[in-house]
Amino acid sequence: MAAIAKTFVATGCSSGLGFELVKQLLGQSQPYKFILGARDTKGVSASFAALNYDTNKHELSVFPLELSDLKGVRTFASQTLENLGSGKVDCLLLNAGMVKSAEEPEAWGSRWSEQYIVNDLSQHYLIHLLKEKLVESKTRIVFVSSGAIRQVKDTSKLETDVKARAGTGAVDLYGSTKFIQLLNAHYWRRQLKGSCDVVAVSPGLIPGTGLGRNSVFALSMDMPDAKTVPEGAQNILRAIEVKKSDFPEDPEQIFLTSWGEWWGKDVYGLSLDKALQDKWSVGKDEIEREEGL
Repeated sequence: MAAIAKTFVATGCSSGLGFELVKQLLGQSQPYKFILGARDTKGVSASFAALNYDTNKHELSVFPLELSDLKGVRTFASQTLENLGSGKVDCLLLNAGMVKSAEEPEAWGSRWSEQYIVNDLSQHYLIHLLKEKLVESKTRIVFVSSGAIRQVKDTSKLETDVKARAGTGAVDLYGSTKFIQLLNAHYWRRQLKGSCDVVAVSPGLIPGTGLGRNSVFALSMDMPDAKTVPEGAQNILRAIEVKKSDFPEDPEQIFLTSWGEWWGKDVYGLSLDKALQDKWSVGKDEIEREEGL
């Protein structure tokens, strides 16, 4: 009997780590169904087609998704649910990210910086929109995180740092947005307890991705602990495939490192504040009201 396809819904798979991860999965004997969001749907579809993967085994759909546009996120969620029909989602991969300073033009329509909206708010909103399907499917939700969360030492500064036109430097802002993303991961772990497993994972220090295309932020393979893109993709895959029985007993220990160990909570202790998690995990209606949806 033919194996049942595993279904992935994912952001951030147009290039770099996400593209490499999907490429590796398309080479497996296990069939997969991918629903991917991308700005350039035609270009991304062509890039995957050029891999000459087995289209009889795998199914891959690319829908428009611009994460700085929450209306577009809502459209992507609707297209995803329509494509899924009665099918389930095995994994929701939240891999999209950017590094860009908070220097938005006056015409920018949100009080929040573009980096915060892309790295956090839009993908948090996507979970809200897919929540019913995720619960029904008992989906594994994977947040691609970063060791940059350790940059945050004073959480009282987060709100100022991530505002539009705050002037926050690209790298400092990245640390703040990844910390808030971890707050979101903790929030959803609590909210979806018993239905969905939530994992945060660091792929490691990976030069050769498009992460810093909007800034002078640059990485090189000469840096200590630098890893290749295929290695980084394998580290993300570990978080997708790790068995529930291999999760730590402590439910707050959700961060899987690039070397395959679960980080101790002392490393990210500031993110364990439930009031802070709730504050930064904004409700669906509030997001739509504030962003004019």
